[in-house]
Amino acid sequence: MRTEITPGQASDYKGFDLVMTDNLPVPSVMLAGRGYDADSIRKNMEARDVLTQIPMRKSRKMRVGVDHALYTMRNLVERCFNKLKNARHVAARYDKTAESFLGFVDITSIRLWIRYLST
Repeated sequence: MRTEITPGQASDYKGFDLVMTDNLPVPSVMLAGRGYDADSIRKNMEARDVLTQIPMRKSRKMRVGVDHALYTMRNLVERCFNKLKNARHVAARYDKTAESFLGFVDITSIRLWIRYLST
């Protein structure tokens, strides 16, 4: 898992390059929300042979389809974010520095992962 902090007023696709430049395993499918519907992201993923499942924005000129059966898997990611937000330190961001906030995100993620493994 890779986490980065972007300004609250920044668009979602601005954080894409921060996360994807790391030396992570190449995904086979990218499931993302409308905020990631940009031609540059689609071209980047196509160059990596990654199947993109991103619903198109209403303003998109060229129509792009989505496999809805595959896109429903994104619900798992959204539920994970919901569980992260239930952690008080993550939701309220009491921490002054980005490093300590990201540390609490990592600790909460590990706690969720261990809870998942024990069931």
